[in-house]
Amino acid sequence: MEETIKETCKKLWDDGEVNRILAWEKGLFDHDAAPALFRSRERISHLVYNEHCGGNLSKFLIKEMEKEGKVLVLLKPCDTYGFNQLLSENRINREKVYILGVPCGGMRDERGLLFKCLSCKGNDFKASDQIIESDLSVPAPVPSGEEEKLNKMTAEERFAFWRGQLSKCIRCNACRNVCPACSCIKCVFDNRDSGIETKANSDAFEENLFHIIRAFHVAGRCTDCGECSRVCPQNIPLYLLNRKMIEEMNERYGTYQAGENPEAKSPLTEFKESDPEISAEYGKGGVSSC
Repeated sequence: MEETIKETCKKLWDDGEVNRILAWEKGLFDHDAAPALFRSRERISHLVYNEHCGGNLSKFLIKEMEKEGKVLVLLKPCDTYGFNQLLSENRINREKVYILGVPCGGMRDERGLLFKCLSCKGNDFKASDQIIESDLSVPAPVPSGEEEKLNKMTAEERFAFWRGQLSKCIRCNACRNVCPACSCIKCVFDNRDSGIETKANSDAFEENLFHIIRAFHVAGRCTDCGECSRVCPQNIPLYLLNRKMIEEMNERYGTYQAGENPEAKSPLTEFKESDPEISAEYGKGGVSSC
């Protein structure tokens, strides 16, 4: 399949369809495939596509919009949700992107199958210009049990769980930088006047502040791509925090999948008379604890 992808990329380059390619190349280790921008036809020979290409490349498209010509990007089925989310928020120009859909049978890292693949959304591309055909089948869903375990905890137990996890954060911003829903032109955590500019945690308050603000910021816009957890060097299960937000919103506003349709409005950007009146107080009808 890798050779087919390379030949397809070369043909599109030769035909003048694209003038650069956003894909993967071999990283430092065998289990590591790094995102890369290929600026010449000759470099396409270094392109790789295997079970270690778990990264979602859609976020990298934002910077490519500043350049002339069309960029080709390799997107797996689950990646196209992130692409559509960026498209719906006018972060990317559809006319400047050529999507080559690449099939996926599950991605791995040094620890095994990526957790996001355990709840695979399927092999349906939500956006594409061309798709590489394959007989790969998606992994069968395997419930992790972590979400159920959290739901069974008391509020105090969940608070203690997240305090323990978030205390490991080193504020590297990897989760923010890779997230398709974190696409603000200037983040509050990069604002020198905010008092919370990017820096290592100095106290317990900051440990909570960064991730709680981020979770609320992407609420209704998180595609559940799992990139935040995949890149976290401290292995903080941030996807559990985001999935809790998704669960809460689905219960209150109806099931909604961010990025499935770029024309759809998320629950927090569209008002309906049938929407529940959410109390600011904790308790019945109020905001629950993550």
